Amino acid sequence: MSHASQTQRSAVHSALDADAVRAAYRRWAGVYDAVFGGVSAWGRRRAVAEVNRLPVTRVLEVGVGTGLALPHYTADKRITGIDLSAEMLDRARTRAAGLAHVDALLEMDAEATNFADGAFDAAVAMFVASVVPHPRRLMAELRRVVRPGGHILFVNHFAAEAGPRWWVERALAPASRALGWHPDFAPAALFGPEDLKHVALRPVPPFGLFTLAHLPN
Repeated sequence: MSHASQTQRSAVHSALDADAVRAAYRRWAGVYDAVFGGVSAWGRRRAVAEVNRLPVTRVLEVGVGTGLALPHYTADKRITGIDLSAEMLDRARTRAAGLAHVDALLEMDAEATNFADGAFDAAVAMFVASVVPHPRRLMAELRRVVRPGGHILFVNHFAAEAGPRWWVERALAPASRALGWHPDFAPAALFGPEDLKHVALRPVPPFGLFTLAHLPN
């Protein structure tokens, strides 16, 4: 597929703003673990395993949600989690009780955080890139808060380039605000041309629906 086609396809998704995200995850908070916990577990495990093997200490988890990943980091990591949803964070704080490696769980906009430049050695965003209103702003913010030589990781669903799944994703796109995420999300919506040259993309189960992306900062 040409870069122009990728760019055009990445631009078709419906507008999604912070209020829509908050409203969607207010609805999802009580059932998120039961509905999404299983299907997202493989991608979450792969991302945490990747973080655990890296020579990093200060880790920012973006979109920490209900904290499903928090128990799985090794004790040498210092985790700060952020999320836009107060309801999801309430559940994450309950899950994090007694986890000494969790430093803070904060309600914060991932596109405009309060952290200093280079505050973290790594940032990991699981199932977040297709949720935020402006994915390129998210990328720029993670570039800012992760130190040079650090690591930025994503686990996310990216739209198929062809076939039945692409048609389903396009059909679901108008429901983005109700769903709280973009079914028709393409890599070019998140990664600029230079990022696409350097990012490592690996499919993860189930059925390759999700992708683990690892980008050096």
